Amino acid sequence: MQGKKTGLYEHHIALGAKMVPFAGYIMPVQYSGIIDEHLAVRKSVGVFDVSHMGEFEVRGSDAERFLNRMTTNNVARLETGGIQYTTMLYDDGGIVDDLLVYCLGKHYMMVVNASNIDKDYKWLESHLGGDVELKDISDQITLFAVQGPHAVDLIEKISDEPLDEIKYYNFKMGRIGGVDVLISRTGYTGEEGFELYVNRSASGKLWDAIFIYEQKFGLKPVGLGARDSLRLEVGYCLYGNDIDQTTNPIEAGLGWIVKSKKIGGFIGKDAVMKAKMGTARKLVGFVVNDKGIARQKADVYFDGEKVGHVTSGGFSPMLKKAIGLAYIDKPHTDVGTAIEIDLRGRRMKAEIVQTPFYQR
Repeated sequence: MQGKKTGLYEHHIALGAKMVPFAGYIMPVQYSGIIDEHLAVRKSVGVFDVSHMGEFEVRGSDAERFLNRMTTNNVARLETGGIQYTTMLYDDGGIVDDLLVYCLGKHYMMVVNASNIDKDYKWLESHLGGDVELKDISDQITLFAVQGPHAVDLIEKISDEPLDEIKYYNFKMGRIGGVDVLISRTGYTGEEGFELYVNRSASGKLWDAIFIYEQKFGLKPVGLGARDSLRLEVGYCLYGNDIDQTTNPIEAGLGWIVKSKKIGGFIGKDAVMKAKMGTARKLVGFVVNDKGIARQKADVYFDGEKVGHVTSGGFSPMLKKAIGLAYIDKPHTDVGTAIEIDLRGRRMKAEIVQTPFYQR
């Protein structure tokens, strides 16, 4: 199997994880099973290896101005210890990537999607100007995500830091399990939890410190399969499925991270401002009321007419039914609208619903 190995690769093998190539890495897709792992995160706590994500350092006296130009949110409003969810756009408003920006005082860290590391770096590099230094530090970092209702209790057991001081979309530096860690609080599951950024050399030590409490908290390792089903239940976008270079943030429901009035503007602003005047389609959630799972790219119909396509689909272990996201033409996007989804020539009955599908 070809691909990079994360700092936790040997731990995954020892646990019998099913490993698959993903975004240039060899990653665990599941351990005990996707539904079992999904429910562990919803009911207790799970640990993910998400070291395949990319991290860039941005330094220099013009770093803030550069990032404000490259992203749609307002980096100028970030204070030390703050995090922003944002997008980078092409000139036509298509999405280069969705990402996080961390303010570390004198410099910033960008966290980008695994499949976009090279593309994002080249895009940023092609727009460098002034006193800005860009560095890819992805291979130096192991990234843990600890998610679930018992996540705080678990990490408090091994943390030297008071975790209640870390508010949502904030971070601080500290020591957990005897390891220096950037402790972040964002999440991609809709549950309580943390992201722990550590030097790759400390990967195993932190993993072992966390899993000392495996029995006490019902802790389970969780793979990419459950990560996808968890994010879908809360209606979070996945790059390459629900957003990409052919979509803009307005039709994807991400207008709240587009700050059109910020000083200096941003790449793609003109196209996004036009989209704010009205888009032809909209990303919506749906539940399937028939047997079957809606899959990506499946056609969506209203009254026999094709009106859109599915971007993400799967089974919700919490709702015990099939759910999904789809781009649908504007006249047919109201909650409660009955639609049909093609499944290999068979039309499944479905209904547009409000997202998130699941809330804790």
